[in-house]
Amino acid sequence: MTTTPQPAPVRGPRGWPLVGNLPDFARAPLSFFTRLRDDYGDWVSWSLGPRRNLLVSRPEHVGELLAEVEHSFSPGELGWAFRQVLGNGVVVATGDDWQRKRALVQPSVRPRQVRSYAETMVACAAEAADRWSDGQRVDVQQEMARLTQRIAVRTLFGVETAGREELIAQAMAAAQVAIGAEFRGVTMFLPPWVSTPGRRRLRGAVVQLDNEIHRVIAEHRTAAAEGRERDDLLSRLLRARDEQGLPLAERELRDESITLYIGGHETTSTALTWTWYLLSQAPEVRARLDAELAEVLEGRTPGYDDYARLPWTQAVVKEALRLYPPIWLINVVAREGATLGGRPVPTGTTVWCSQWSVQRDPRWFPQPEAFRPERWDADHPDPAPEHAWFPFGGGQRACLGARFALVEAGLVLATLAQRFRLDADPGDPGLFTGLTLQPAKPITATIRAVARATGNPLTAG
Repeated sequence: MTTTPQPAPVRGPRGWPLVGNLPDFARAPLSFFTRLRDDYGDWVSWSLGPRRNLLVSRPEHVGELLAEVEHSFSPGELGWAFRQVLGNGVVVATGDDWQRKRALVQPSVRPRQVRSYAETMVACAAEAADRWSDGQRVDVQQEMARLTQRIAVRTLFGVETAGREELIAQAMAAAQVAIGAEFRGVTMFLPPWVSTPGRRRLRGAVVQLDNEIHRVIAEHRTAAAEGRERDDLLSRLLRARDEQGLPLAERELRDESITLYIGGHETTSTALTWTWYLLSQAPEVRARLDAELAEVLEGRTPGYDDYARLPWTQAVVKEALRLYPPIWLINVVAREGATLGGRPVPTGTTVWCSQWSVQRDPRWFPQPEAFRPERWDADHPDPAPEHAWFPFGGGQRACLGARFALVEAGLVLATLAQRFRLDADPGDPGLFTGLTLQPAKPITATIRAVARATGNPLTAG
């Protein structure tokens, strides 16, 4: 008689009464997840207040988990603050509501549509470069935020007003802080009706954000009624119809607009900030980037078709996303009968996977702390396993704007890097875990002009 071997018991750290492992998680969530992986293995049981939690760290389990969302698992609840900003957009919606919204939003960000936005991405980057000068000192995050805000406003709303950009930026900055504070603190357990100073600040930011979004939606409706067709993302959403011929409601338009804005601005500006920081520390990587840009572009600004011809530029962005993933964790909730890796997962258990800890695991990425874009060369002898790199999630609920974000980051980097390099000041800026993974301190850099591909020195002003 043979018996089926049983999986080893799931181990994990002991927690404090009532709050469990919340203090350690709140203090430093990234190192907390890494420590769980290193100390307890690929399956770790831990507690967040009264909630049962499981951290998984193997790529095959990550892939299975992401594929089973909407089947064996439900999307996780990321808190009151997160939902205040995103509403019930496609990132948050579930079931039939999610299926409908995904079908309405997806056509707006398909590769053919991304191609139509590439010219705007490059034009905005070129305008930013025209304002830079040799020796200028800049806050890299602020520069990238202004640039991607401009791209997001133009591609999403088809308009550009400096005042509006600033108002939206201020509201999103306040949201970043509030989401990060609530997600890591005891307020995550408070019911929605409990008012705190942080929640009051967030409500004010959301009101400001809503006013701007609704004003732009109204302008687009007026333009459509007057027969003035636009080709921006919002106009596409306004024209979209579901299987019953129904459009997105006003609140749905607001939620999807903010979701696309975050995808096109917040995540990309963060990725570019970290990319410049890493490049400033790796002269050999920068030299290979310069050589590729010179060979492919020959001094001209890039276009959409050039993106595929710039594999090293793509690899630089991918490696930055590996080391500093803007979205740094995913959580889901087990439904009845859920299993993962052949193990039953108790109903109601919150299952977590962290891009940060998986993408810095030495088993999948040798020298995981090192910035090595050659990992992504097509002929690399030791490629990472599938699902070891998942900055945009995966499965059915993978980020709809992934292609938009990758093309934007690649073309912006190519446009700026062929004219300038950014020499970041020494020192570790630290990490802030909010809505996205941001530097905790400003990354200040000196702009240095570089020579064009023709060998002529570049002067910019």
